[in-house]
Amino acid sequence: MPEAKFNLTPDLFELLGNYKLYGFNDMSAMVKAALMQFKEELELRNITESADLYAEVYKESSELHELTEAAVQGWPE
Repeated sequence: MPEAKFNLTPDLFELLGNYKLYGFNDMSAMVKAALMQFKEELELRNITESADLYAEVYKESSELHELTEAAVQGWPE
């Protein structure tokens, strides 16, 4: 597995040193969990921004409104 070397501020190093208090087996597991959570937050932000852009396009397009209405006609409510 690839390794990384980085510097931490003293308060972050102290936090990482308390990995057992947070239920992690080692410092590496704690860093991995934090990075995975950050990755998921970035992906959610990207999805949200994309949805906002689609909503803006939909809001400004009467043609898309008509297309949507035509597609849902006859569907159970």
